[in-house]
This record gives sequence, structure tokens and C-alpha cells, in this order.
Amino acid sequence: QVQLVESGGGLVQAGGSLRLSCTASGRTLDTLTMGWFHQAPGKEREFVATIRWTGGLTSYADSAKGRFTISRDNAKNTVYLQMNSLKIEDTGNYFCAAREGGAAWDSNLYDFWGQGTQVTVSS
Repeated sequence: QVQLVESGGGLVQAGGSLRLSCTASGRTLDTLTMGWFHQAPGKEREFVATIRWTGGLTSYADSAKGRFTISRDNAKNTVYLQMNSLKIEDTGNYFCAAREGGAAWDSNLYDFWGQGTQVTVSS
């Protein structure tokens, strides 16, 4: 089992930046893919980015490319999502997730989830 805890959310003005963190524990992480998902108010959860613990291969949703960067610090068991040029539509809960194997965009393919961290982008 993997336990995931997110942090770093908050209130920021449009155009600003935040860095979210996700710390994992409970088992060896080397074979996992980590993902970030965004859920806007009243909408379904959507893929943002993924990264492999081993090798660091990344993938991004089109809406995140050029603005968001996913990274990880293996020694700290922590995944980050650096969010720049934030837009009002980025508002919502951001969830960290993990799955065995390769990258996936479908949230249903992820096995472990954090409780989320709230991001609010104001005008």
C-alpha cells in the first residue's frame, strides 16, 4: 500500500505560481508512476501530468504544457508540481495518485490517491 499526502495549495492571483508537493510512503516506489490530477468545482477529475520514479519520464496534458512542470526527488519520496502562469480555470482540488507500471491519463487506472490540496486562482 502507498500513502500519499499533498501540500502546497493556496490562494494565488492569476499569472502567479505555486508548487505542490506529494510525499509517498508505505512501500518501495521504484516501479510506480506518479500522477497529478485536477478537479474543478462541479467537474470530473482530469489528468495533469505523470512521472516515473525510475528514469523520470514525464507526460503532460495539453493544458499543462509550457506552464506546469512535474518532478521528483527520489531521496525524499516526493513528487512536485510546479505551476506557473496560473489561470482562473486552474482553480480546484489537485490530487496526487500512484499506479503500478507506466504512465496513464485515465484516473481509473490509478490505485492510490491522496486527499488533495486546494488551489484557488483569483483575478
